[in-house]
Parts: sequence; structure tokens; C-alpha cells
Amino acid sequence: MGKVVRFGVSLEKELLSKFDAVLKKEKYPTRSEAIRDLVRDKLVKKEWGDVRGDVAGTITLVYDHHKRELLNTLTDLQHDHHGIIISAQHVHLDHNNCLEIIIVKGRYSEIDELASCLKSAKGVKFGHLSLATTGKNIS
Repeated sequence: MGKVVRFGVSLEKELLSKFDAVLKKEKYPTRSEAIRDLVRDKLVKKEWGDVRGDVAGTITLVYDHHKRELLNTLTDLQHDHHGIIISAQHVHLDHNNCLEIIIVKGRYSEIDELASCLKSAKGVKFGHLSLATTGKNIS
């Protein structure tokens, strides 16, 4: 293991409280260890970039549709990546929140780029990329 580097993280108080509750339930000894696991998980997923051929999957988003310019941003991003989007489903969860499920198929790098842009848009509360095989190379 290399040299340890300290850095600061800013979170909303409510989000940190929820994170601490999960850490306690999962018996993490420290926040640092939980954050290391999250970073490792992200790095492993990035290794999928070496996958040859197409992958299929879904991008799931939950967002506040009242957030200024968010709908335009999400729509523009999807139009910019129309070649890999098969379908999108939009659901109203309540007065403020929407769920969007975007079905994708294509090169991992393109799908990951789209998912990253969508998940990081200001106003998106939750974003998740779930990948699967297209079945093409499985007997």
C-alpha cells in the first residue's frame, strides 16, 4: 500500500448522516475505509472500458424536474448520444421528482460517457449505470 494522502470532502449534513447510518449497518470501522471501497468500485467499473464489442444496459436517473434548465440539459445530452439510446421511459414519482430509465446499446466508452454526463448534471439526485451483455458472444 502506498503513502496515505488526506483530502477534504464536502457533503450536505443530511447526506452525511445517511452515509454514517449505512457505514454503521455495514460495520465499516471508519468513513475513510468506506470511501476507499467506493473509489475502488468506481475504478473497477472503469476497467470495463477494455471490453471489445457492444454492451447493453440502462442508465437510471432520479431528479427534481423543477431544477432550472435540468430538463433541457438532460434532453440535449440524450440527443447528442441518440446513436446509442434505444429507448427512454419517464415516470413521475411525485410532484417534484422524476425517474428516467434510458436503455442503451453500443461501445462501453460511449455509454459510460453519456452516463457520467447525465449523472453529474446539477439537480440529478441519483444516477446509476447498469451494464449487461448483448448476448451476441455468449453460447
